[in-house]
Amino acid sequence: MDAYDTGSDARQGRDREGGQGAPDRPDRKDHPSLVDQPSLVDQPDQPDRQDLPDLPDQPETSVGTDGGREEADGADARAVTAEPRQATTAPRTGLSALSPRYQVAAVVALAVVAVAVCAHIGLVFLHVAPSNTLTKQHGEVVDEWVFPEFEQNWKLFAPNPLQQNVSVQLRAEVSTADGAIRTTGWYDLSAEDGRSIDGNPLPSHTQQNELRRAWDFFVATHDSDDRAVGLRGTLSETYLRRIAVLRLDRNDAAGPDGAVERVQYRSRTTNVEPPSWSGEKVSDRPTYRELPWWPVAAREKEGDAA
Repeated sequence: MDAYDTGSDARQGRDREGGQGAPDRPDRKDHPSLVDQPSLVDQPDQPDRQDLPDLPDQPETSVGTDGGREEADGADARAVTAEPRQATTAPRTGLSALSPRYQVAAVVALAVVAVAVCAHIGLVFLHVAPSNTLTKQHGEVVDEWVFPEFEQNWKLFAPNPLQQNVSVQLRAEVSTADGAIRTTGWYDLSAEDGRSIDGNPLPSHTQQNELRRAWDFFVATHDSDDRAVGLRGTLSETYLRRIAVLRLDRNDAAGPDGAVERVQYRSRTTNVEPPSWSGEKVSDRPTYRELPWWPVAAREKEGDAA
């Protein structure tokens, strides 16, 4: 039978190198060098090599894409193995990372800020608290610190908070270049302030509170007949006249070669509509309060207010 027949029991390739049919190599069973070799099973157990010193870790190797073995950085591996391990400490953060001089400066700065915050909170508390011994003795100090930037009031949290919208309006009598007198229309100053604040992330204190505070100051120091009560009433009138001249000049109410002779204020008050579930009924008709005409001083007309 043919040795290369797939159906035969002969091992294929035995006639090749090292096979039985190879002329230059004897059969493996008859070769003396193979016969004399003891089998691996018959070899005695090797004793544990405990007397050998521990070998350093071998550098890692990796097989490259081309089939070759690429040795890792052996020098770095040996250096890491040879260096003794050192205890690692966490890096210092915060104040501990600063030098002693800067630590002292930081502590002092924090102490100053803490004292300032506590003093501010205390003064604001005395401002909104009922009258007491401290406010009687140090009321001027409290007012100087609180007004005008840190003013606080209880109108929002009162049992009956403000439920009205008050709009302050102004008009003027203007003398023209030919000697005639004309009266301007009403300027809604509150609406102008509202437009300047709307959409402004950082509105100024003047835009928010100047006109409102001036009108509240006037109402608190005058009676129902618009007569001043004490010296503060006269001061509130002067303050409102100064604001009127500034606002009219901003709106160019006098026109070219004109001058403001007199000014008149009025307030327009409307009730805030109550919620539908309250069942409360209020009038939706506005009410007006007109003040008398005030003459404008010559120094004010010359722009001293600006």
